[in-house]
Amino acid sequence: MDTTRKIRLNNGVEVPIVGTGSWAPNTPEAQGRVSTWIGTAIKNGFRHIDTALGYRTEKAVGEAVRASGIPREEIFVTTKLPWNHHDRVRWSFDQSFQNLNLGYIDLAIPYDENDDAPKNPDGSYKTTNEVNFNQSWAEMEKLLETGKVRAIGVSNFSIKTLEQLFKTAKIVPAVNQVELHPYLAQNALREYCTKKGIVLTAYTPSYSLVRNDPVIGGIAKKYGVTPNQVTLSWHLSRDTIVIPKSEDNERQKENINIPEISPVDLEQVWALDRGQRICNKPDPVHGQVWGWTMEQFGWEDPRQPWKPESA
Repeated sequence: MDTTRKIRLNNGVEVPIVGTGSWAPNTPEAQGRVSTWIGTAIKNGFRHIDTALGYRTEKAVGEAVRASGIPREEIFVTTKLPWNHHDRVRWSFDQSFQNLNLGYIDLAIPYDENDDAPKNPDGSYKTTNEVNFNQSWAEMEKLLETGKVRAIGVSNFSIKTLEQLFKTAKIVPAVNQVELHPYLAQNALREYCTKKGIVLTAYTPSYSLVRNDPVIGGIAKKYGVTPNQVTLSWHLSRDTIVIPKSEDNERQKENINIPEISPVDLEQVWALDRGQRICNKPDPVHGQVWGWTMEQFGWEDPRQPWKPESA
């Protein structure tokens, strides 16, 4: 399968369909290794790197890109604003821009200065309604005018929240980065985003729970590949951008050498969807994800068919 192909966004910008994540634990040891293994990923052929201000890896990503010898325009860099910086969009972007030090950012997606995850006394995440995501998106739109970013997108948006965004948005998001894997196929959201010209990007595209599924294991055995490669092949067959992350040289090669799986076998993977969130699921105490309820996110039933307003 051609993993060097690119997906054209709704503004004409092209993004490599396979990228690498860059998250690392917030320890000196883990953070200190990031530039090295991102450099290895670039040598292994990755030309799309996903980072975030909250990962604290932007500086290391910038260092790896500059040290690679690869022309800047050949590497696509995505960064994300922290979930609780909705009231300081421009400030956060400027921080990311300075951290990366790459001249421009290809894609930008929308605190407490002493705590990245401020909480209430009961342990739930502290949220505010003083600034909503419609207002934050208006600030994101202004970033395009600076020439420092080529495209803007969103993350964790559902059909419900996208509909709310479109009440005021002047620019349609280029991408929507969401949890997506065979157990959470997001078919209704995929159909909706396709209609709107929004490309889906899958974070956590291949969980161990999913890779251990006997169906995926059987297909992997048939083709002589790994379950991880079967899962990534399924994603690419759907024209979904994937950003698997690995620090290991051999695993990186596995992530970018994805086999062609027949449509008949991939149908078995499609059938595994059960609407199961693994990465971002409600905490058992408060029933929230990062301070929001499933209802606020519009995540009550990801398998509910999308019906256009005219239907």
